[in-house]
Amino acid sequence: MRIKRYIYLFLFAFLLVSPIVSFSLRSSMADTLTANEDSTVVDTVMPAANAESQALVETMDIDGPIGTVVSDRIKSAVKKCDEDHAELLVIYLDTPGGFTESTWDIIKTILNSPVPVCVYIAPSGSRAASAGVYITYAANFAAMAPSTNIGAAHPVGAQGQKIDSIMNEKITNDAVAQIKATAQRRGRNIEWAEKAVRQSVSIPDQEALKLHVVDFVAPDLDSLLAQINGRQTETPNGLRTMHLKRYRVESIKESFIRRLLEVVTNPNIAFILMSLGGLGVLLELYHPGAILPGVVGAICLILAFYAFQTLPINYAGVALIVLAAILFIAEIKVVSHGILTIGGLVSLFFRGLMLIDTADPSMEISRALLLTVVICVGIAVGLASYLVIKAAKRQPFIGNEGLVGKTGHIRDDGMVYIEGALWKIECDQPVAKNDPVEVLSVDGLTLKVKKITS
Repeated sequence: MRIKRYIYLFLFAFLLVSPIVSFSLRSSMADTLTANEDSTVVDTVMPAANAESQALVETMDIDGPIGTVVSDRIKSAVKKCDEDHAELLVIYLDTPGGFTESTWDIIKTILNSPVPVCVYIAPSGSRAASAGVYITYAANFAAMAPSTNIGAAHPVGAQGQKIDSIMNEKITNDAVAQIKATAQRRGRNIEWAEKAVRQSVSIPDQEALKLHVVDFVAPDLDSLLAQINGRQTETPNGLRTMHLKRYRVESIKESFIRRLLEVVTNPNIAFILMSLGGLGVLLELYHPGAILPGVVGAICLILAFYAFQTLPINYAGVALIVLAAILFIAEIKVVSHGILTIGGLVSLFFRGLMLIDTADPSMEISRALLLTVVICVGIAVGLASYLVIKAAKRQPFIGNEGLVGKTGHIRDDGMVYIEGALWKIECDQPVAKNDPVEVLSVDGLTLKVKKITS
């Protein structure tokens, strides 16, 4: 019993490593960025006597795929900047792309923001691909750090392939219309924007500046704000001149809950949580009373269901989830020699491929992660099935059935002493005191025995 629980604990600890490490790294990166931004505050804040004349610049970072949580963060940031009467919101951007609906929401938020927004593709090595191109074009000011790039905004299929035929034309034309509208609104290069969508072109920072895809190339925030100072930009409230000769910088710190939700809504993490939750419930059914697998599984399933509410889910993938669970449960009820388990693993693999319905390959579930999860689940289910079948074949060790096969010696009163108790006996052969006997069956308080001749 203890060995089984230790095995379950080990399996769950192993599978839990991925989301925990991912979340820890994301938190550490966010804390580091916050610390860097805080140091910027110290360097740029003017003496206390001039505090009232300082313009407030608020910053936030987007590092990863664009999804619902990112859209909500930007809406909250714009609202906070408006309430704080900030002069400018700077968004540090580094993204491989994201979901279309979330991207359109962000564009609407930026275009209707009463506070000017600057999208800053930074630090060096960052990129604004796919959805990042649309967000950059929507900003009042667009900037890039050295050694960054922007582009590759062509719509693609859920598996990374180009969408075929009429649907391809419809989606592409819609995307082109959207980016051309924002380019015209902000006075940026319309021709290049269309190429980025239709031909997936991508360019580095200096070329982007030359083609007027972005407004500035700046190595750091101080340099960027110095270039923006004195510029005019259009807001819903009319033209606004940027006064950034004196400023103070504040970082919009992301709450722990938002960090957690942003990690959970990552398609890879959502897939891990769903797999871990299903495995936990399955192990609890295999071994009722283990408690730990059921509790952990239920928590993971709840988090996975939340993530699925924010992600575009393919219902065929959901159907494969149900099928995989049925096959795994049936494995302990039907003698299939592992065929049902293999079927469940195949279903699990295709579930991962089909679960997220997106036109951006960067939002797909990682193939390496998918194979790792399938292998881990296969090992866990196989081990659990082996233990269950082994336990079912094991001879009972309690109750009357547990006495069958036991041996003892006849006492002088004609009874036998077995398992700490005296029993009456029936034997087809004559027996005497100290003769060894073996229990054949149990009838109430009488044991049917046979004499051991050797």
